[in-house]
Amino acid sequence: MIWEAAAADLAARVTHRSSRWRGPVARTPRHVFVPTWWEATDGRWELREPVNEEQWFPAAYADRSLVTQVGDLHADRAKLDDHPAGRPTSSATLPSLVVSMFQHARIDDGDELLDVGTGSGYGTALAAQRLGDEAVTSIDVDPYLVDAARNRLAIAGLHPTVETVDATGPLPVKAGKFDRIVSTVAVRTVPTSWLAALCTGGRLVTTIAGTSLILTAEKRADGAAVGRVEWDRAGFMPARHGADYPAGASGLLAAAHEIDGEDVTTSPYPVVDVANAWDLDSMLGITAPGIEHAYHDDGRRRTAVMAHADGSWARAVGVGSVRPAVHQGGPRRLWDTLDEIRAYWLQHGELPARGARALITPEGETRLARGEWRAVL
Repeated sequence: MIWEAAAADLAARVTHRSSRWRGPVARTPRHVFVPTWWEATDGRWELREPVNEEQWFPAAYADRSLVTQVGDLHADRAKLDDHPAGRPTSSATLPSLVVSMFQHARIDDGDELLDVGTGSGYGTALAAQRLGDEAVTSIDVDPYLVDAARNRLAIAGLHPTVETVDATGPLPVKAGKFDRIVSTVAVRTVPTSWLAALCTGGRLVTTIAGTSLILTAEKRADGAAVGRVEWDRAGFMPARHGADYPAGASGLLAAAHEIDGEDVTTSPYPVVDVANAWDLDSMLGITAPGIEHAYHDDGRRRTAVMAHADGSWARAVGVGSVRPAVHQGGPRRLWDTLDEIRAYWLQHGELPARGARALITPEGETRLARGEWRAVL
């Protein structure tokens, strides 16, 4: 099996034939960037370490994300009997989404690009193929990811600048250096350092953490940036500041399946799998960030559980068409917040976040507005 044929086939599937990204996808050996990866099987992570091209290429050249690190354990450094616990912390993003993020950036020949979230290095490779090594700088908080990506980029004949940097803090670049910033890690609000690094008229693309909302904006002469929330959807891991994410609410989420609530009510709306209801989840992520979710449907009973690190939790259980029972505890009533969003949806016919106008202030505040709706991140 020849990788060039697999890459050309992938390019034909994820780009239009006239797209300037078709060539970079076709010329990039994605398998080099994912020699090993993790897959979730029966609730636990299993290492995939292909021994030949027949095992390797169908996954490497599929339009799918491959998880490369769980917690602080990268697949490169794992053994077959390792089963890490925790959340994925790095992946090779599905190629169509990488291309889509670059397309949202409206990248032109001659642009200088800051690629935030090196990860496997595959997206960096596409950018370097498109713009040239000297025009691409890529950063990631994880030293191992940076070293591995730099080495694999070199194997592919590419040598962009790749550095270990916490993207949410100061950036070691001169002010106004970049024409475009594209982030494949999510942030709650755009760091002030990104605005400083972006030239006037430059364009940034990122996603809002805890949502599937893509934010695009162009920098004004006064240092602010204005743009919008796009109608497309994308999901990326949130930016982290170290080897792993904080513990979060996983313990409370597990306990909330069984404990009795301080408040027990019924909801007028059916039980919903919030994490997979993208628009609903995004509005909740804007309104009450940081909630973790669990959902189970055994064919008769549907159970949804929510928990937050502040100690708030909720559990809704529905059977058939009967109004679900809702148990809630802690300082906030999370299910009530969810039901308020669903009531807004019914009243207005849609949720307002997607398509909203955006203003990013030089001080690091992101303001969203659509109609009479307002939100400040």
